[in-house]
Amino acid sequence: MAVLSNKTKKLEIQIDEFLDKVLNGALVFKQGVKYYLMKQNDLFQERLEEIAMLENDADTLRRTIETKLYMHTLIPEHRGDVLGLLESSDKVLNITQETLYQFDVESPEILPELEQLFLELTDVSISAVESMVSAIRSYFRDVNLVRDYINKTIFFEKESDKLSDKIKRMIFGNDNIELARKIHMRYYAYHIENIADAAEDVCDRLAIAVIKRYG
Repeated sequence: MAVLSNKTKKLEIQIDEFLDKVLNGALVFKQGVKYYLMKQNDLFQERLEEIAMLENDADTLRRTIETKLYMHTLIPEHRGDVLGLLESSDKVLNITQETLYQFDVESPEILPELEQLFLELTDVSISAVESMVSAIRSYFRDVNLVRDYINKTIFFEKESDKLSDKIKRMIFGNDNIELARKIHMRYYAYHIENIADAAEDVCDRLAIAVIKRYG
């Protein structure tokens, strides 16, 4: 049974558009990290601008959806859960934008031997976001699929933990670089990993929403 009925079709379309922004922002982030590591600054700057626009559009959509939910008393029995999912998903997009922005501001020097691991870490963290978005879509369309997507999100989050830990151990096991640079690289491993953590947090909230619907 879907949460949204035919009467709220327009709202469903807007929620889908919002989730598109979150997903596209994650994919743009992945491209941005790749271009940063490849030192293709023009393409990196394009992704930086693109993710900023996506984040702004997502904020506007979220506020529009929230206003409709309150002013038109739509889906009152699920309103709190839907608002919570939107807000926590928006936080995931905010983290991706802020992390990419910090790459631009601080220009961290990533050791060449760590570049592939950073790409892999980015890939699994964004895979967590992709699964999170699919889980939320399923909540509105086919709740039977939610569990599978939540489990995928958890899997990718655990993989991001493993990769981040590997990166940190390689960084601090290297005696040829100064401590300040070690801390700087570790900072970026932590924040990319944090994207997957935030996606898992959304899925924790989603799991509770499903239990509240079905007991």
